[in-house]
Amino acid sequence: MDLVVLRLTRLNVSTLTTSNRFRLFTSGIRWRNQRNVHPYTSNPTKTHFFSSVKGPVSPNVASLCLTSTSRRLDTCLTAFKPPAQRLPVVTQPVHQFHTSGCLRAVPAPFIWLVLKPIQKVLAEVGPSHCFASHKSIRKWWLALPPNKKQLFREWTWRRRWHLAGAGAGFMFLVSLFFLTHLDESPVTGRTRLLVFSMENFIELAKFTSDAYMEEFKESLVPTSDPRHQAVELLVQHLAQRNQDIAEIFSVSWNVHVVEGPTVNAFVLPNGEVFIFTGMLEAVADVHQLAFVLGHEMAHALIGHAAEQASMSHMVELLSLIMLTAIWAICPRDSLAVLGHWIQSKLVQFSFDRPFSRKLEAEADQVGLQLAAKACADVRAGPVFWQQMEISDQLKGQPNIPEWLSTHPSHQNRVRQLNRLIPEALELRASCDCPALPSDDPRVNFSQKVQLILDNAKKQELMEKEKMIGKENAEVLFPLPQTAPVPAQGAQSGRLLATSALPQNSA
Repeated sequence: MDLVVLRLTRLNVSTLTTSNRFRLFTSGIRWRNQRNVHPYTSNPTKTHFFSSVKGPVSPNVASLCLTSTSRRLDTCLTAFKPPAQRLPVVTQPVHQFHTSGCLRAVPAPFIWLVLKPIQKVLAEVGPSHCFASHKSIRKWWLALPPNKKQLFREWTWRRRWHLAGAGAGFMFLVSLFFLTHLDESPVTGRTRLLVFSMENFIELAKFTSDAYMEEFKESLVPTSDPRHQAVELLVQHLAQRNQDIAEIFSVSWNVHVVEGPTVNAFVLPNGEVFIFTGMLEAVADVHQLAFVLGHEMAHALIGHAAEQASMSHMVELLSLIMLTAIWAICPRDSLAVLGHWIQSKLVQFSFDRPFSRKLEAEADQVGLQLAAKACADVRAGPVFWQQMEISDQLKGQPNIPEWLSTHPSHQNRVRQLNRLIPEALELRASCDCPALPSDDPRVNFSQKVQLILDNAKKQELMEKEKMIGKENAEVLFPLPQTAPVPAQGAQSGRLLATSALPQNSA
């Protein structure tokens, strides 16, 4: 049975003339053999019917059943075409027709319950899994005949306001999702987006710490080692002096020292501290080590890992729209791949890396505060990054631009920390810490660096003068030159003599 759609607006069949009734039925019979069903959505002002033709198709007899989408009207109409002009119509009403009632707005909690599983599903389906569907959309469109393409364009244009409303509704839902996931950052009070809760990330960090313990099990420094004990004592001191921060004592801080030349340290959200012996050799004193550990602990207590994952998660979801457009519009796969690569680089350099540098700068600020409350000399913080800059230059590492890196440059870090030093010194003084020595480590380090540079310049000048003197000596007293080697034959047995020595006569 084929279905035919008739779009009527509160149509009263009894008011139709006999000729109009028959025209209605015959047009329904023609549509039965030409097209399939086209569903419409009912609303309070318009009523749409699904009509079906029952029985054999005859030019004199037609029977149509009209059924509303809400199933509140079920009417069958039968028309006969006698020789006379007037056509009798028999109407058999089944249900009384009435419009739908007003719809109430969907409550916000229900929207959140619906969006949450959808968001999780979309998070698991990455952009790479959607390329096949995007490509199929393009193939489907190219395979359409010109007339169907024109019908689709006309259909889109007729419903442009509906589509615009759907887009506005989508943006409203996205905005609602953002507003319901805003959070305040500890210590700094910065407003941020958190899709994942800190509790979930702490549970995830347990598996990560177990993986690191398995990876470093052969190179872990024993707890009886003085290096491990020094780091353990300093971490516990930082935690005790910052008990006013709720996130500090909500986790237990465990130290793991790894034997290795890598200059690195990191702290997981569950309080597991990993530091390499290369970092212990890179710091000059305990004050620099306190700043480094405070920086890494700041990442954990603020929840930068969850924040960065949330931001990357949302950027990935929003980029699916652009990826869909790229893979659906581009005529060739090569152009689609190029567009996808450009889009990924734009997202990387416009969102990911600037956001990572922002989190690093915030960790420097909070780490400086943690070290100040622990009575460390906060002036050693900028000195550490100056040392790292000189170390990189001596190792010959390339100096890449900051916008290409996930971390701020050493020079920018030094400038930012120097701006924060006065505030950190006031915070340190308010925590009943002993007075600092009058010698500023920043000034001492600059003087030492200048002294090393001066000595290097003097050494370079001395080497240049030595080379010049050597060249002058070669000009005044040329080195003896060897006579040419005689050809083989009669002169092969002669003794070779240099031009600098006199020749004996026979």
